[in-house]
Amino acid sequence: MIVIDASAALAFLQGEPGFERVRDALADAVIGAVNFSEILAKLAEKGVGKEAVGLAVSALACPVIDFDRAQAEASADLRPASRKFGLSLADRACLALAKLRGATALTADKVWADLDLGIEIEVIR
Repeated sequence: MIVIDASAALAFLQGEPGFERVRDALADAVIGAVNFSEILAKLAEKGVGKEAVGLAVSALACPVIDFDRAQAEASADLRPASRKFGLSLADRACLALAKLRGATALTADKVWADLDLGIEIEVIR
């Protein structure tokens, strides 16, 4: 199983380097609601209209997993070890979901390659 980070999803949606790896992972992937919200916000910031955003995001075709109490607690637990890397709440939410599901976190954020959190991480570029 793969948990897609917003950076990886945006790379896929925008045809950026590494998009092929995300495309290939979609059949076995999920995305957390926090990261899904981040994607919507980033596309809106770029001036992408609501209809186009809806079409783009539907291309992900993977389940959106609600951010629940277990993920909130796991995200908070990751804060001390990830703070020096500057990870956001959305980053930690993705990692927490991957940890809870025993999945691989798929990201375009190169700094994640240096993390040692006991979570499998794959950087797409």
